[in-house]
Amino acid sequence: MTKMKTILLVLMALVSVAWANKSQIGYLYPAGGQQGTVVQVTAGGQFLRGANRVIISGEGVTAKVVKQMRGTTNLSGDQRRELQRQLKELREKRIAELPAPIRAEIMGANKRSPKRKPPARKAADKKTPASKTDAAKDKDAKDTKTEEKPPVKLPNHPLLEDLEEKSLRELAHIADQMFMPRSKLQQNRQLAEAVLLEITIDADAEPGFRELRIQTRDGLTSPLVFHVSTLPERYELEPNDTSAYEKIRDLPNLPRPKPIQLPAVLNGQIRPGDVDRFRFYAKKGQKLVIQTHARSLIPYLADAVPGWFQATVTLYTASGTEVAFADDFRFDPDPVMYYEITRDGGYELEIRDSIYRGREDFVYRVAVGELPFITQMFPLGARENAKVSATIDGWNLDTQQIPLTTDTIGIRKAACMVGGHASNAVPFAVSEGAECLEKESNNDTKTAQAVTLPMIVNGRIDTAGDMDVFRFTAKAGDEICAEVFARRLNSPLDALLRITDASGKVVAWNDDYVVKDVHLHKDIVGLTTHHADSFVTAKLPKAGTYYVQLADTQRHGGDAFAYRLHIGPKQPDFALRMTPSSLMMPAGSVVPVTMHVLRKNGYDGPINVSLKNAPAGFKLNGGTIPAGCDRIGMTLQSPPKPLGKPVELKLLGTVDTVTRPVIAADDRMQAFLYRHLVPSEKLIAIVPKTRWRMPAVQVPTKPVKITPGGSAKVNIKAPKRGFYKELQLQVQQGPKGLAVEGVKAIPDGFVITLKADKEAAASATNVILETIREYIPKDKNGKVTGKKRRDPMGVISAFPVEIVAADSPVKATAQTAGRGKS
Repeated sequence: MTKMKTILLVLMALVSVAWANKSQIGYLYPAGGQQGTVVQVTAGGQFLRGANRVIISGEGVTAKVVKQMRGTTNLSGDQRRELQRQLKELREKRIAELPAPIRAEIMGANKRSPKRKPPARKAADKKTPASKTDAAKDKDAKDTKTEEKPPVKLPNHPLLEDLEEKSLRELAHIADQMFMPRSKLQQNRQLAEAVLLEITIDADAEPGFRELRIQTRDGLTSPLVFHVSTLPERYELEPNDTSAYEKIRDLPNLPRPKPIQLPAVLNGQIRPGDVDRFRFYAKKGQKLVIQTHARSLIPYLADAVPGWFQATVTLYTASGTEVAFADDFRFDPDPVMYYEITRDGGYELEIRDSIYRGREDFVYRVAVGELPFITQMFPLGARENAKVSATIDGWNLDTQQIPLTTDTIGIRKAACMVGGHASNAVPFAVSEGAECLEKESNNDTKTAQAVTLPMIVNGRIDTAGDMDVFRFTAKAGDEICAEVFARRLNSPLDALLRITDASGKVVAWNDDYVVKDVHLHKDIVGLTTHHADSFVTAKLPKAGTYYVQLADTQRHGGDAFAYRLHIGPKQPDFALRMTPSSLMMPAGSVVPVTMHVLRKNGYDGPINVSLKNAPAGFKLNGGTIPAGCDRIGMTLQSPPKPLGKPVELKLLGTVDTVTRPVIAADDRMQAFLYRHLVPSEKLIAIVPKTRWRMPAVQVPTKPVKITPGGSAKVNIKAPKRGFYKELQLQVQQGPKGLAVEGVKAIPDGFVITLKADKEAAASATNVILETIREYIPKDKNGKVTGKKRRDPMGVISAFPVEIVAADSPVKATAQTAGRGKS
């Protein structure tokens, strides 16, 4: 019995995996390319076999799958020896092609260098073999001639393409990558497979980040960043640390390549203990910006601490003197460096991991040159549909104003172009309601700035120790909310917020506002790990004058310490995130999704979710989020016929007259424990052909109510099929303590018996059931042709379930959501 239970649990796990989106991209290298070029990109990940399509967001960029590849560490003994032989021959050929003086110098250095002695032979190896007869010797010679080995085929890897055309430096890079000691490599199944992509970037493609997905036979991957740049691209060649040329065996006098011409983007991967260096020439007075993209390419690593590639960059003179260092930009882990060149000459830029970790997914892109970079912006947002230009400051800018696009509520981004090069993109918020600017001096209650609620105040903590104070009047019992948007908009402000009465008594205060579901961080940005924005709510005890005080927790300040302060009556609101952002939906199938609710200002009522302008055939089931529910499973049904192109799906959440968009996201793990909902630009679905599927069924639309310890029968209407009597079902998503007790076939479908544990807590949610067909294969004559099988058939559409106390059924609260902030 125990053995059978174990087997059943394993099969259940396999079924769950079978309907999960298994295919994943772990990294792209290089993770970007220049406008007007064609780039060969390696996509490493898991379950990438059968890759057949690449989907990239935006216009002007197209891609295709070139081939499947094996990892560089998967060489057989024969392949290693064959590659070493070819590299040696090509190396000697390249040396022979060098000018005579350089060749002579290299040869002279080789003669002067001590020869490596072969390892001493063991005593057993020195024994003289027994003599053979002449006939035996003739037979051995004959066998040697007739038993010719077939040529060894090298792996299908881009590093090994066009070996004949490689330079000495490139040959050294290949040797370093292919023969790196295995003991230094961290083996990771999530990066075990690779696909070679060819990406074509139009000359007029808009620069910036794009989302790249790959369709495989197992699913559609979550998106990963691909960066379109305006700069020439350069790629590292290993070894390239401080002693790189001394490490190239027997070639200590190999001439160094010419320095990189700026501006350029430097691309590379950091391996364990790796340090990469790039040489360039700079002139006195040049104002260099060195901007690193590492964490911004892969925001979270599940199996690394702190949860991303923590890059550091150091600038050296040609003589080795350190002149600048950076390991972040304010609170952003990706370092940015500004340095004004003090003298003409050669320089070297070093990049490494802060604690010398490394792996294939430690990918970086470093833009170097006199490039535009925005360090601050004010205001940090505007009212919906308002015509607003923000003031910007930074490095190598030729303008102090940048227009803000305000046609959509939410967090947007803006950038500027200088000399044909794009600056970094900076975030800003578009909100509903009235706005005003902070007016100094408002540092205490005597000089407090009067505001009429509701109001959004755009301000700054101008100087160290500054405090901004705002005054409003209220009635007894009024519920007031105050919220700061600063860190979520890239401001260095670490907010501290207080509400006080006229006597100075603190009514409510907050430093860092964090919303978590166990280890899942729930915020609208998804990339914040230091939650430095404040939020307070208070029910005011009496009528009179009240004050909102805002300061920096660490008493810092300056022009960059901008904020948006929302003050107003408590208006219940919500935001919605749906995972995953990539859906593989075989024609006519049902797939599960998870809806995460970010409730605001105390709203705890129900929310209705619906598809918006979806193509014919798509259907959402379980679209009502019950009162008090913060996470719920829903299902999407695809059209009965396959679609030739990917489809963007849009969903909306509605309460009365208030509508909020559902933002697609992916649930990403950070450092073995924490998880984040990382937003995606779009929700993308593909609808391929399918050989079999669970027939479309009709499920209840009204909640199925069950008491703790009790059961309920659920009629599922479905087309007549002979295998219903072989069906087994299990709960994939649903209330804790709910299980399937039995399944019975009936003429127009089947009946499911659901049972709740005695200890099951009262709750209201959806249930999603996985279907498994368990049968013994037989031929048309009824003869058994194999062992018992368990085939996953997909999931049944979500339907509502309530676990209720016997004497008090769950009731939805009669709250409504108001039009509030973004």
